Amino acid sequence: MGSTSVDSSAKIPFNRPGFQGQELTYITQAIEQGHISGNGPFAKRCEDFFEKRLSIPQAILVASCTDALEMSALLLDIQPGDEIIVPSFTFVSTLNAFVLFGAKPVYVDIRPDTLNMDESQLESLITDKTKAIIPVHYAGVACEMDVIMDIAERHGVPVVEDNAHGFLGKYKGKYLGTFGALATQSFHETKNVTSGEGGALIVNDESMVERAEIIRDKGTNRSRFFRGQVDKYTWVDLGSSYSPSELVAAFLYAQLENVDRIQESRKAIWDRYNRELKEWAGAHEVRLPIVPEQCNQAYHMFYLLLPNGAQRDAFIAHLRDHNISAVFHYIPLHLSDMGQQLGGAKYSCPITVDVSERLVRLPFYNELSPDDKTRVIEAIHRFTF
Repeated sequence: MGSTSVDSSAKIPFNRPGFQGQELTYITQAIEQGHISGNGPFAKRCEDFFEKRLSIPQAILVASCTDALEMSALLLDIQPGDEIIVPSFTFVSTLNAFVLFGAKPVYVDIRPDTLNMDESQLESLITDKTKAIIPVHYAGVACEMDVIMDIAERHGVPVVEDNAHGFLGKYKGKYLGTFGALATQSFHETKNVTSGEGGALIVNDESMVERAEIIRDKGTNRSRFFRGQVDKYTWVDLGSSYSPSELVAAFLYAQLENVDRIQESRKAIWDRYNRELKEWAGAHEVRLPIVPEQCNQAYHMFYLLLPNGAQRDAFIAHLRDHNISAVFHYIPLHLSDMGQQLGGAKYSCPITVDVSERLVRLPFYNELSPDDKTRVIEAIHRFTF
């Protein structure tokens, strides 16, 4: 690659949340309408968007993906001693939400290609105590959902998709988050579509729709009251305060209105990284992301797998010297302090351990400029192995 006159003095962050145009206008509208607590008009607009776009029975806007996972645990009546099957290579919230209710984690290793749950190991881990399978669509690339759903259905175990990375990604033409009984979405500031903090619970099992509303409304039948189905509302079940404020919903809706443009922008970033780093990666035994033919990815991130941990750390330091922030990702949960307390020592997840030591994520956000992409790519090409 030839040299350029791009300014290298400004720092390129790993992530930078951006505006899509109407965020402040909609927040102002929410204030002027006099409703800024949860379950307001903008929250309804967001939920309607999800329900229509994904063709699902119900979407519930919540304050975080963690909230959606906790609601899933409540909906599945998770009790102390119940087992959940989860990849060790995921964020702690995937597991924390179920452990809070006494569940015991059963760790499954990941595939070496997509870094998703290894479905070939799944069936051997199911016992009569298994109460949920939690596939995580890493980097917005789908797990092998046909196999996972077949195993789950044969054993009568519900599936909860952790789709924090995969909003609008697809598997064999079907949207991620529409396979399991439940699915969770994240709108954290690092995600394609953001409200700073935020999430959604996707309810695909219609038998859970009414109870999901009750759990969201602090265990009351408040939603039925507002629809005129009961003359007063009262406490009828377990629940908590999971709704985000209307200000958060207003911000999110402005992003959702522009989601197709956001996805096009992120695809362009991903494609350029992939195209201009392919030859360099092949020459240095660096692996780029793998996206199987049956998967339409969500363009959530771009990562590299360096040959070993020492080179990964040197690579991150090299980019830092060029004012570019790149980061590693998950530490295996079964090896963490809390994971060890919960029985992680008896699990072997060698691919998870290997990948965790070698993976690095490149700067990736909606407004990453062409010049900054050039800086990142040129700095990578200058890295000395």
